Amino acid sequence: MPVTILTLETPSLGDRSYLAHDGEVAVVVDPQRDIDRLLDLARDAGVRITHVFETHIHNDYVTGGLALAEATGAAYYVNADDPVRFARTGIRDGDEVMVSPTMTVRAVSTPGHTFTHLAYVLEDAEGGTPLVFSGGSLLYGSTGRPDLLGHDHADELAHHQYASAHKLADTLPDATAVLPTHGFGSFCSATATTAGASGSTIGAERIANPALTREEEDYVAEILAGLDAYPAYYAHMGPANAAGPAAPDLSPPTTADAAELRRRLEAGEWLVDLRTRTAFAAGYVRGSYNLGLDGQFATYLGWLIPWGTPVTLLGETPEQVAEAQRELVRIGIDRPAAAATGRPEDWTDEPLARIERATFADLAQVRHHRPVVVLDVRRDGETAAGRIVDAVRIPLHQLLTRVDEVPPGEVWVHCAAGYRASFAASLLAAHGRHVVHVDDSFDANARTAGLELVEAGTGA
Repeated sequence: MPVTILTLETPSLGDRSYLAHDGEVAVVVDPQRDIDRLLDLARDAGVRITHVFETHIHNDYVTGGLALAEATGAAYYVNADDPVRFARTGIRDGDEVMVSPTMTVRAVSTPGHTFTHLAYVLEDAEGGTPLVFSGGSLLYGSTGRPDLLGHDHADELAHHQYASAHKLADTLPDATAVLPTHGFGSFCSATATTAGASGSTIGAERIANPALTREEEDYVAEILAGLDAYPAYYAHMGPANAAGPAAPDLSPPTTADAAELRRRLEAGEWLVDLRTRTAFAAGYVRGSYNLGLDGQFATYLGWLIPWGTPVTLLGETPEQVAEAQRELVRIGIDRPAAAATGRPEDWTDEPLARIERATFADLAQVRHHRPVVVLDVRRDGETAAGRIVDAVRIPLHQLLTRVDEVPPGEVWVHCAAGYRASFAASLLAAHGRHVVHVDDSFDANARTAGLELVEAGTGA
């Protein structure tokens, strides 16, 4: 039968893993840490996983590659030049692996996202069009960012990334399907990827991808100029992956009552409320932080928390806690310190705290009547496209260490759509500030509300 590709999405991290099979045996490329999802895919398809391939040592998540190989007996392929501390089958540019009589995988050196990055071309012996698992190299309308190994390497890796994109385009047929790992909201993408793209080909990328349509120096200059901040937890992912992470423990965490939650809070641990920002604002445990499961929960928790701080999860149901726990093991936060479920009234012996929610129209009105502090927690790359005049700008990922820089007075905090501003509001409230959460779309409503904006390139 023709080769079948099954895609496993991890939307909260903006990544994809892949399982390719011929009806009997399967190849997995770039597996996420929670390998039970891939084991379920293989079982449902009635196939055996015999080969696992890594395109690179990942910086945005903890891999499940070694654990999956050990669970299935599969051969585990990692670039022979990667300095890892576990047994693997080394592979290099040009090496071919016959997976089955119908499937052959060929490694292609594609440095740029990392120095040792590999893409994998899967060829179907029955004459099907080849596929390329491009990892963090060629993405949909973009490429992987070149600065994750440090800014000192970014220029060199950007040039490598350009050459790698052309290598793939010059050696593969236009009909070749491109299957990247990153680029679906991942901070591993150098630029925004093609909006809503669910698939692409070498031919389509040849027309639309800046790496294939720009001159090299123009591409490199544009990529380097456009790089914005990336999550702080990335610094811990490469070492974890080089060490060979084990399968995660997804058993339920210890249950904490109100007294235990208070003790943990007083000890400086993080109590993270998983409910929506609307539910949180209506009533929450004083001192807890809000990061709902309806956004990029793991990305922002991993980015914001001082690494190693114990985390206790507060959710409406055990299923909500389990989902958060699964998200966290993907970035190496292996065990919550504790958890509590139910209503916020069950989590504290004190009166619930509340946060006022508002719109940009409300902000425009209040500024006519009294002075308030406007705090913009978007990243620098976002504020460059327009911002509110006189707003204080502190990117969310810096707010914990810069909270004392927020001027005194009533603080109205906003981001692009409300999710991140909810965490910022909860953080400010925990520091005793009078805060209003602007839960609204900046692009859609800030200008129409009558707020004066500073446009890009106008300074101020």
